[in-house]
Amino acid sequence: MAKLYNTKYYHRDLSWLRFNHRVLQEAADTRNPLYERIKFLAIFSSNLDEFYRVRVSDIRQIKHVEKPLRKKLITKPNKVLKEISKQVAIQQEAFGKIFQETIIPDLKREGIHLLRFENFSATQKEVAKTYYEDILREKITIERFSNSTKEPVFIENEELYLAAQISEDNFVLVKIPEDEPRFFVFPKQNGNYYITFIDDILQFNLKQSPKKEYAIQFYAIKKSRDAELYIEDEFSGNLKEKIKNSLSKRETGQATRLLIDERMPKALREILKNALDVYNADLIEGGRYHNFKDFFSFPNPTTKKLSQEEWTPLAHPILDASQSLLELIEAKDRLVHFPYQSFEPVIRLIEEAANDPKVTTLKITIYRAANESRLNDAIALAAKKGKKVVVFIEVKARFDEQNNLKWGKIFEENGARVIYSFPAIKIHSKILYIEREEEGTITRYAYIATGNFNEKTATLYTDYGLLTAHEEITEDINKVFLVLEGKMIIPKPEQLLVAPFTARETFEKLIESEIEAANAGKEAYILAKMNSLQDKKMIKLLYKASNAGVNIRMVVRGICSLVPGIKGQSENIYITSILDRFLEHGRMYVFGNEGEEKVFIGSADWMKRNLSHRIEVVTPVLDPDIRKTLRKLLDIQLSDTAKARILDKDQKNEYVSEEKEGNRAQLDTYQYFEEAIE
Repeated sequence: MAKLYNTKYYHRDLSWLRFNHRVLQEAADTRNPLYERIKFLAIFSSNLDEFYRVRVSDIRQIKHVEKPLRKKLITKPNKVLKEISKQVAIQQEAFGKIFQETIIPDLKREGIHLLRFENFSATQKEVAKTYYEDILREKITIERFSNSTKEPVFIENEELYLAAQISEDNFVLVKIPEDEPRFFVFPKQNGNYYITFIDDILQFNLKQSPKKEYAIQFYAIKKSRDAELYIEDEFSGNLKEKIKNSLSKRETGQATRLLIDERMPKALREILKNALDVYNADLIEGGRYHNFKDFFSFPNPTTKKLSQEEWTPLAHPILDASQSLLELIEAKDRLVHFPYQSFEPVIRLIEEAANDPKVTTLKITIYRAANESRLNDAIALAAKKGKKVVVFIEVKARFDEQNNLKWGKIFEENGARVIYSFPAIKIHSKILYIEREEEGTITRYAYIATGNFNEKTATLYTDYGLLTAHEEITEDINKVFLVLEGKMIIPKPEQLLVAPFTARETFEKLIESEIEAANAGKEAYILAKMNSLQDKKMIKLLYKASNAGVNIRMVVRGICSLVPGIKGQSENIYITSILDRFLEHGRMYVFGNEGEEKVFIGSADWMKRNLSHRIEVVTPVLDPDIRKTLRKLLDIQLSDTAKARILDKDQKNEYVSEEKEGNRAQLDTYQYFEEAIE
C-alpha cells in the first residue's frame, strides 16, 4: 500500500479501504457459512457505494479549493484519488475471484446453480419469456441516444442499466426495474435449483426482438452521485427546511463514479462518457453484474441451513424481571449491552415514563430513527399525555434525513417540542433524560449510550448503554439538553465529558497522567475500543505516551490513522480490529490511573469531527460492578484470536492467529451473558 504522506499518519480514506478489505476477508473465510460469505460480499459492495458517494466526492470538491487553503485541508487530492482507484481495482479483482472461485462452486455443491442466460435450458427459456411478457416488459424503460445528442443523458442515481450499441450511430440504455426482486428462481429440475439475475432475463428477451436490433452485447452500468446536500448558508433561515428542500439534489448531483462492465469495448466507453457527462477518472471497472448489495436478499430455495445460527437477544437478568425500571435505576446503575442483550429495557423505560403520571419531563436526542418504532411511539405518547417532551433530531444524519423529518413531524403533532439540526455542528450524542416528581421531590434519571435509539440497529451493532440516577451525571445530562434548548451556552459538567467543550481536554489530561506515571517508573496503560482513530492531536499524544513507556492496547474497527509498531514513535502501541457477525460500534476508554482504573463509555470516537465538530457525551463508569463487567467485556475483545486482525504499520490485515479455532470475542461475549442468566 502506498505511503502517501509519512510514517506518522495513514490517510483516513486509504485506511477505510483497508477496513473494507477486512469485510472482503470475511467473504473469503470458509469458517463462515456460505450465505454469510455472500452477505459479506453484499456489505462490501454497499460500503463501497457509500464511500464513492461521500468520501470520494469530498476529495474531488477539495480539488476546486484555492491552493493555499487546499494545502491546509489535504495533500495532493489527485494523488489520493489515484491511489484510491488503484486499491479499489485490486479489491474488485479479489471480489470477483472470491465470487467465481469459491461462492459459485460452493453453491453448486449445495445444488444451487446461478445461471447466465446463455446457459438457459429450453424449459427455462420458456419460463424466462413468460416472466418477461407478464411482468418485466411494462416495467422497463429504454433510453435511445446517438452521437449527435446534445444534452447529457440522465440516468438515475445508483440504479442499474444495460448499455449497448445497436447500430453505428445509435445506442440504448435499458433500466432494470428496481421494484422487482433482483433474482429469479426457476422451477426445480432433477433435484437441482436454478437462479438467475433479472438482468439475464432481460438480456435474453431483448435479444429475441423481431427487429434484431437488440441481438448484440449488453453491458451493465451504474452511476453514483455526490451524496452531500451542500447547504450554502446554515446560519440563516430555516435549516430544517433547507435540508428538506435539498434532499432531491442527491438524485441529480455530480457523478462520483460510473461503474462499468470490464468487458465493455473502448469505443462504447467513450460514447457513454460523453453521453453521461463523466470523465476518465469516474470510470471504474467492475464485473458483469453490479449492485452486489442485492445479495442481501439472495434466495435460498433449499431446506438446508446455509446461514449462521441465530443468536437470540438475551433477557437482562435484572431489568427484564422488574415491573418498574425507574425504581431499579434509582437503586443502582445498570448496564445494557446490545445486541447480546435485548433492546427491550430501553423501550420499556420510555413506555414506563410515558405512562407514569409522576413523570413530568422526558428529553432525548435522535440521530438515526428506526422507520417503525415502538420507542418513538412511546415518546409521542408521553407528549400526548401532556408531559414536557423535548426531542432533538439531527436532520443532518446522512441518508436518514427523510425518516428523521417524518418522526419530527409526528412528535410535533403530539405536542412535543422538536429541535432540529444546528448550523455547522452535528448532535451525535445518544442521551435520554427523565424527571419524576413525587411529594415535592424530583428524581432525575439518564441513559447514556454508544448507539442510536433504533430498534433495528440494536440487533446488528454492538453497543453499551448506562442507566443511572446518579445526581451529578443526571444534572450534567440536563445541562447538555439546556444547551440544545438554547438556555445555556457552555455546560460545565461535573462528571461527563462533553464535546466540543470538555471531552478533548479531559482525554488529553488522562493520557498525560499516564505519561507522568510512566516517567515516574509506575505502571501506566491505556486500553481503548472505538470505531475510528483519526484525530492528529490525539495520535501525537499517544505517540508521546508510547515513547514514555505507556502500554497502549486498542481495538479499532474502521479507520486507523495511527501507525503502530514504529521504533521511537509507537513501539508500545498494539492495535487489532474485529469483524464478525455484528458490527462493532461501542466505544470504551480505560486509563490505568496508578491502580485506580478509570473507565468511560460514550458516543465519541477519537476523530477530529467527534471531538471538535459534534456534541458528544462520554460518561465515566462510577459503579464498581459495571466497571468490572465492562473490563471483562474489553478483555474478551483484546483476547480475540479468531476474528481479530493486526493493524500493523502496513495495515496488511493479517489475522492475529492462523488457527481455525480460537478465542472468538463475539461468541465468547454471548456466552458470557448466557451464563449471567442461568
